[in-house]
This record gives sequence, structure tokens and C-alpha cells, in this order.
Amino acid sequence: MDGKEYTLDAQPCLDLDFVRSQFPAFAEPSLQGQAFFENAGGSYACAQVIDLLIEYYRRLKVQPYYSHPAATEAGQWMDHAYVRLAEYLNAAPEEIHLGPSTSQNTYVVAQSLRKFLKPGDEIIVTNQEHEANTGVFRRLAADGIIVREWGVERDTGALNPSELDHLLSGRTKLLAVSHCSNIVAHVNPIAQITTKARAVGALTIVDGVAFAPHGLPDVDALGADIYLFSLYKTFGPHQGVMVVRKPLTERLGNEGHYFNAAQIHKRLVPAGPDHAQVAAARGVAEYFDALDMHHGGTHTQGRPERVRELFRGAEQPLLQRLLDYLKARKDLRLLGPSVARERAPTVSFVPHRITPAEVHLALGKRGIMSGAGHFYAMRLLEAMGIDPARGVVRLSFVHYTSPQEMTHLIEALDAILVGG
Repeated sequence: MDGKEYTLDAQPCLDLDFVRSQFPAFAEPSLQGQAFFENAGGSYACAQVIDLLIEYYRRLKVQPYYSHPAATEAGQWMDHAYVRLAEYLNAAPEEIHLGPSTSQNTYVVAQSLRKFLKPGDEIIVTNQEHEANTGVFRRLAADGIIVREWGVERDTGALNPSELDHLLSGRTKLLAVSHCSNIVAHVNPIAQITTKARAVGALTIVDGVAFAPHGLPDVDALGADIYLFSLYKTFGPHQGVMVVRKPLTERLGNEGHYFNAAQIHKRLVPAGPDHAQVAAARGVAEYFDALDMHHGGTHTQGRPERVRELFRGAEQPLLQRLLDYLKARKDLRLLGPSVARERAPTVSFVPHRITPAEVHLALGKRGIMSGAGHFYAMRLLEAMGIDPARGVVRLSFVHYTSPQEMTHLIEALDAILVGG
């Protein structure tokens, strides 16, 4: 053990007991003694979401928007979810679209782009991405679209913004990039990137799946034309959120039934919305409300940023402690930055002596829920000289993770990596 205390000056202090009381998983007997370090694969759901989902199924499980009381209320619940999520994303409610997953939402967007891309147009993708945010756009090459790759640095897995300058031109119509990777977790300078793309008239699609669990972003400040993330990784139901800015909505057109073209929330959800999960999505915002109010937030103005600050204040000291521990070891390769402020709390490494799968299995036996594999980022691992079939160990946490759980993790890694 390192024996250090990790604090960050001027960071708000999160009441961890209150936080964990908002998540039924922490009172679940079958999960006692299990430290959850695979949040990047899906976080625990907050009580507000679970309660809304149960109530919806109990008394509002009807076709919404009809005139009878249950249907009217069901529709109101759904409408309110778009409003509440928009508040935390600094977007308009009509810019929020909820679909079955981010992968599905990205696929629909790629299909809609075919309407205005033509042979010879150029798009830029990276090899840092989850495959959902690269593969669907690479397939546009079959229509004569020229696909250019913005490649990561081999040693760090980082994207160098100066390299983008050589790729962008007047022919560039689209840039797809992640807010941060689900492997190396380096936070990309999205506002800078979108400014560069906008200067040549290119659209930007930002995958925020790995970033959003650590504070829903101000999409307007980022400048992204489309921003995507997953609610089931941000304490909510299994839905994907897509923010599509107003000027782009009409250009994308209708991917749903032709007779639903006037219904904005159905245009990019071909199969139609999952009524209950959409309705329950507002619970994420209600949890954030409760968190802010418990910590002294007396008014709604500034609430999204205060919640983000609470998350950062809780996560970054634990993240730096884990990074320092892994960086000091000579028997593994730490992927991504070793400085907490430069990355999200998703930490991957490659052990030299044993396989990632063996580490994952051994952690499970010691009460640590972790991940191992390529996590749909095979192109990134190949670019960094890592065999995707062997993969990496991934440890990911959020604001509800405790210092005691971090101690448990580090002690378990100590035992496993030295062969104990």
C-alpha cells in the first residue's frame, strides 16, 4: 500500500452515505462485499429511475397520449423526461432523442447521412473509438464517400489535435470522434475539435458514452452537432440518448414511419420509443436534483455544473491513487494518462506476466467486479500494439465508489500481480 492521502484543493466534499442511499444496489444482500469496478459497462440504477419504472408498469402501462387519464399521464411522463434531460445537457427538449442504445442511434444517424453525402465527399473517423462510432461511418465508403482516419499515437493512445489540421479540408463533411476513449480515457478537447471542423463546414458527431457517467456535459459549450451517450451507464434505464442540434434535425430527415414525420421524437427512432424507459429517464435528472439539494444547492441555476463538480471532487482523488499505484508497477503497461485531471475514471492496463482474463477472474474471486477484453475498441488496441484477442484489464468507477473499495481493489491487485 502507498500510505498516501489523496485530496484535491477546492473540491466539493461528496456525502457518500447519502449518495449510496440513493442506489438500491448497495442494500442488495447478494451484492454485499462486492466492489463494483466495471461501471463503464453499465452503472447501477438510481432509486428514482427504478421507482418510476415500477410505477409506470404498475399503473401507466397503456398506449400513451390518448385522452383517457392513464394514457394522458403516461404521455406527460414521457414528455417530461425530454425536458428534464435537456436541462442537464443545455439543449432544447426537441433536440433530445431516446433510442434503444447508442450503437443503434449511431447506426440510424449514419443511414440518415446518406441523404446529403455524395461520392467524393470526405469524412474523418478515428481509431480511438468504440466500434459503434467508427464502423457505421466507415461503411459509407461503399457509397463513394472518402474515409480518412485520424490515428492515435502508438505509445499513449491519444489523438493529437494538430494532426487534424492535415485532414480537414473544404471537402470534409463529417468528423466522428469520442469525448474520451473507453480504454485510454484521455479527455479530448472537444470544443477545440468542433471549432476546427466548423471552420471548414463539417458536422461533428461526438460519442460521449465513456465521458457522460462523470457528469452530463454542456453540449452547447462543446459545439457538437450530435452528442451521444448511454443512460444505462449514467444511472438510468437501458436507453441511448442522442442530442441533435436544431439546424441539423431537418437535414437528417425522418427515419421512422412516414406518417410520424411531424413527431420530432420519433423521427430518429425507427422502431418507436420504449414508453416505460423513456418515462423513467427523468429519474436521472431527479437524482441529480436530490444530490445538489442535499449538498446545499438551493436554486436550479448552475445546478448541472455543481453536480459535475461533486462528481469530479469524489472521483479524481481515487483516480489519482489508482493511477499512481499502477504507474509504479513494472509488471504492467498502464494505458492512457497517469494524471487524473486529464482523463476519466476508466483505467485499463496490460499485465506482462499473466493474461487480462486471469486478472479479471482472480479479481472476481476476491470480490472485485472488473472487466477484461477489447471492449469494442479493437482498432485502438491494434494501433497501440496490443493483441485485441488478449485484450486489457479495465477498472472503471464513478462517484459512488468508496475509498474502502479502492483499498480493496489495490490490495487485491497486489496479491494477484505478484502471484499471490
